[in-house]
Amino acid sequence: MSALHNHCRTKGGNHLPRRGTSAPSPPSINPSINIQQYQVQTLNSPQSPKKEQPHQKMTQHPRPPKQTDFPPHLTITITPPTSKSSPQPRNASTPNPTSPNILLLLHGIGDTASNFTNFGRALNLPETTVLTLQAPHPLPFDLGGFHWGDDVTFTPAGELDADAGFTRAARTVVNDVILGTLVQKCGYRLRDVLVFGLGQGGMLGLVVAGLLRDLSGGDTGGNTGGGDGAAGDNDRWLSGVVSIGAAYPMSAVKNTTSIKNRTPVLLVAGRGSLVVTESAVRRTKDRFEFVEVHQYARRGDGMPRNREEMLPIMQFLARRLRSWQGVPEGSVEIS
Repeated sequence: MSALHNHCRTKGGNHLPRRGTSAPSPPSINPSINIQQYQVQTLNSPQSPKKEQPHQKMTQHPRPPKQTDFPPHLTITITPPTSKSSPQPRNASTPNPTSPNILLLLHGIGDTASNFTNFGRALNLPETTVLTLQAPHPLPFDLGGFHWGDDVTFTPAGELDADAGFTRAARTVVNDVILGTLVQKCGYRLRDVLVFGLGQGGMLGLVVAGLLRDLSGGDTGGNTGGGDGAAGDNDRWLSGVVSIGAAYPMSAVKNTTSIKNRTPVLLVAGRGSLVVTESAVRRTKDRFEFVEVHQYARRGDGMPRNREEMLPIMQFLARRLRSWQGVPEGSVEIS
């Protein structure tokens, strides 16, 4: 698998444009790291059923999504896994790499799906379909790019405020992308979906994880089984959320409950970040049970620029992604 390429450039971190100015160009990414250096979780091998393990089910491969699966009002790009990095299903008449994982990319404020798609392609993750969703609202004043907020607000300094509420965008991602398409049409489960967001997109990813928990009955808490009772508590949570340069937004705090979300979270920010502060990290930990925080040695909350900065992200992805390689058809999964 190839390393991330130099040509990948993204916009939309926390360096927000002032009113009447153009959004700044971000640094390029060249992590030079291969995810295959790390262990990727594999489904359990076949074994005899045991009465004391009630959550056993036959391994069913979901169908990778197609463009026509999604509502036409969405701007979304699909990057399928390469045949080289993903095994072929048995008796396949045409090449169709298996894809047990979905990586959903949410760009930052002022960016577009096409720019962030380059990053997803450069990752070249095995057995992972990458979806890049474009925000629905264009920025005003000819600033260019799109945003996820319910409204456009400005800080006292005259800069665009990334935390502009995410009610409409979160429901679009949950209803039209994750539940309506990936789960209902393609057969994925919530734990097969990992969200990666930059800046405002990272805030949205955290809100989406919370909304999904609420919709799937997460308020019952504990390990009491979930959803349809077949797959247990694991089906209530996303595979994970990676948020670059953003913590859980203040605008969503009113929706916080006493039951913590078990979706694993990785927060990444620059040294001395003015956005991912100690209070912002505490706010995120109040909502999520498993939160990792990584700081760059440099200042700035943008995308990682080198291998050292990308390493914690790739390690997190390697722990969260699933693999079907070497798993015989008809295997029983123990959850």
